[in-house]
Amino acid sequence: MRLGITGHRGLSAQVERAVRDALDDELRKYDPAELLGVSCIADGPDAWFAEAVLDSGGRIEVVVPAEQYRDGLPDSHHSTYDELLAGAAEVHHTGMRESTSQAHMAGSEILVGLVDRLVAVWDGKEARGYGGTADVVAYARRTGVPVDVLWPDGATRD
Repeated sequence: MRLGITGHRGLSAQVERAVRDALDDELRKYDPAELLGVSCIADGPDAWFAEAVLDSGGRIEVVVPAEQYRDGLPDSHHSTYDELLAGAAEVHHTGMRESTSQAHMAGSEILVGLVDRLVAVWDGKEARGYGGTADVVAYARRTGVPVDVLWPDGATRD
């Protein structure tokens, strides 16, 4: 099973705990020996998902949206990003240099093209900018990739 992730960044610690629990529950549906998670490994759900896949015994592949992608992530996330990238079975690149909304969407489109199902940590609202979670969910649905939405009851995002 090739399972991808998309989700909102900048979630509170309380929402993070609930999302991590929901991701663990979701991953229990799959045989770890056959589980391959695909992620762009940004801070938040992307990284939590990749960590959970590895912790369950699965493997990960990483999509890097742009050469400068890591530079645009919080400094506090760099070590996690580097560890996950180093642990990837395969790394996919868009070929883009600058870490723009267009590059992020291109990365997400590659990700969706690689997976059997997409997990979306999504509040169900419109994207706040091009390439946001809602755009990725819409793209997956347009291309026939099933989407499982995870959003804890009562959760909000800033």
